Amino acid sequence: MTLDRRQFNTGAAAALALAGLGGKAMAETNAPDLLVVGARVTTLDRENPVAEAVLVRGGRFAAVGPEREVRAAAGPDARIVDAGGRRLIPGLIDSHMHIIRGGLNYDLELRWDGLTSLADGMAMLRAQVARTPPPHWVRVVGGFSEHQFGERRLPGLDELNRIAPDTPVYIMHLYDRALLNRAALRAIGFTRDTRTAPGTHMERDANGDPTGLLIARPNAQILYSTLAMGPRLEPETQKLSTRRFMRELNRLGVTGVIDAGGGNQNYPDDYRIIEELEREDALTVRIAYNLFTQRPGRELEDYQNWARQVRPGQGSDTYRHNGAGEMLVFSAADFEDFREPRPDMPANMEGDLEGVVRFLAEQRWPWRLHATYDETISRALDVFEKVNREVPFDGLHFIIDHAETISDRNIDRVAALGGGIAVQHRMAYQGEYFIQRYGERAAEATPPVAKILRAGVPIAAGTDATRVASYNPWVSLHWLVTGKTFAGTRLYPRANTLDRETALRLWTEKATWFSTEEGKKGQIKVGQLADFLLTSADYLSVPEDEIKHLSSVLTVLGGRVVHAADAFSDLSPPDIPYAADWLPTRHFGGYQDRPEGQASHAPVMPAATRQAGCCESACGVHGHGHARALAAPVRSNDLRAFWGALGCSCFA
Repeated sequence: MTLDRRQFNTGAAAALALAGLGGKAMAETNAPDLLVVGARVTTLDRENPVAEAVLVRGGRFAAVGPEREVRAAAGPDARIVDAGGRRLIPGLIDSHMHIIRGGLNYDLELRWDGLTSLADGMAMLRAQVARTPPPHWVRVVGGFSEHQFGERRLPGLDELNRIAPDTPVYIMHLYDRALLNRAALRAIGFTRDTRTAPGTHMERDANGDPTGLLIARPNAQILYSTLAMGPRLEPETQKLSTRRFMRELNRLGVTGVIDAGGGNQNYPDDYRIIEELEREDALTVRIAYNLFTQRPGRELEDYQNWARQVRPGQGSDTYRHNGAGEMLVFSAADFEDFREPRPDMPANMEGDLEGVVRFLAEQRWPWRLHATYDETISRALDVFEKVNREVPFDGLHFIIDHAETISDRNIDRVAALGGGIAVQHRMAYQGEYFIQRYGERAAEATPPVAKILRAGVPIAAGTDATRVASYNPWVSLHWLVTGKTFAGTRLYPRANTLDRETALRLWTEKATWFSTEEGKKGQIKVGQLADFLLTSADYLSVPEDEIKHLSSVLTVLGGRVVHAADAFSDLSPPDIPYAADWLPTRHFGGYQDRPEGQASHAPVMPAATRQAGCCESACGVHGHGHARALAAPVRSNDLRAFWGALGCSCFA
């Protein structure tokens, strides 16, 4: 048994706090000690690198070390969890994600993240079309690449129109294209008279009518502005959606995120839901948020307005302001569609950027800048160096985001100015396209993670989810360790890959520099916030290609259990209700991965979904890979498949 039943002798408040019900204050001040024993602890504390047990008191680590010593430090009413020999690591921190925007829309979206078969994805799509009520759309919004599918292709427009003649369907592939069926074109009102912005393309047929294919060339504005035309969830449903997205991240071991803002994500209007959840002590991920300019040509005005409303660091350990970016000025945005040639930034980039950076430096606002290509980084650093001579940065943090092609010279320039570089696993999803355009040799250091580390520049990892890549941190760790794309293409020589512990540091300890929280979290260390997880298998010893299939079986945030599964499921917080039965997450969950022993091409129905009415037990033919079953033809000459089709609850 994983839980010492003495916890129930401490009263209802303690039980509620352990399950994350009692609120942050209760969990961190009134709850009894939490003692985890029988663990293989990777602390990332160089003075105390391994341990057997941890003690949590008041939301922080109170003891870390040999089990006998840690037990002796525990109070008489300590709640005891036996880790059963599992690996315990610090909670994962995504240094660049769009969690606030992603949470508002999570319940609306059908996720193809993790799928390895387009047929499975199309079966999911077909099932979702059948249950989606008007005026809602079926949306598949990024997080996948066509290269991850065995078919190595995207669906065709004809396929979408056959599956959904009347229900709008929108599929965004990374930030390079979107596919809309005819019903979506009608709902939006796109016609032969519709015009598009420079750097975007709308494919048309011989009559000049839109076909439904939108292409970023390389400006992705057409993709997300079109998506924004669809129906939105009501505020109360957005709250549930945001909570569910955080719970999904908790399932993967994520306890912290630095939110990089986003297009059509205006402050404070689009932050009301997340701030309401913070007031209700309902956040299960610590969030530091940056503010992303919203108005081309009026970027400085945006930041001047926001500087009167909020200050960096304002907030709590759970929700706090982190500065500006990742979009500082629209003229500096070098969109990362590697199917298209590198864009040249306009001549007014430096003038636009200088005014904003000067204001931020004067206000002591940290900032981050989206910059994919070295050419853009060079021009941005010219501006930073000029401003620094007149308004010294003097320890003010700034971040170059992405930096896939950054040069050695510019790494040194970032170091000289005291900046950092945040890298994401975008190449795990776009590496094949990069190779097609620039060649294998050019792809070998995209980005040059090992060089950045050797140069002593602060560096952290993240996902850039939920559109341009998946939110799964283990895909990022797999990419950092193996140098491979999600589909298995080798990008990097071993010299540009990391050992597992170093990669883990980029997801924990090193991420704290990017939110100016060094020493507060990111390690299993006395005095730090008690954010940690037990991994589903041992991250440090599983075969490399299994890393991307890992998850958490127990995730703890400041002493509160925010996710529990398998042997620890009796500690699981209550399920989050659904506002409507038709929502995609109600039936398919989020990231589509395989349980141990199941073929990797079969999408997984999460346990919560099965309990909510899918089926009580796995089918002997299909397991819980219901999308695969629905996509398969019934062949009467194959008795196994035929009987499975007739008897499987997939078809019930």
